Amino acid sequence: QVQLVESGGGLVQPGGSLRLSCAASGISFRIYIMNWYQQAPGKEREWVAGMTPSGLTNYADGVKGRFTISRDNANNTVYLQMNSLEPEDTAVYYCSTRVNFKTYWGQGTQVTVSS
Repeated sequence: QVQLVESGGGLVQPGGSLRLSCAASGISFRIYIMNWYQQAPGKEREWVAGMTPSGLTNYADGVKGRFTISRDNANNTVYLQMNSLEPEDTAVYYCSTRVNFKTYWGQGTQVTVSS
């Protein structure tokens, strides 16, 4: 059974940093694309960043230069380093992967950027 468990969210001041983690189980983690999404209050879930098994990365325009996705295949974990956080980054952050045509989501972790 595929499981994704996010952690690392919290309250941070504007300009601060957080690192989110997503631990995966039930899959051969190293062969799958991993993605991060955000869902702000009252808005639809939006893609933030993705990383291929070979290490290629891509980012939404709004986070380029501030967020960095990385993965540790030995520990089945994907990370999202978030720097220069802005109030607009306040959202629940989810990691996601697609296995055999089915999309899996974690439970999400709340990030609140506020002074």
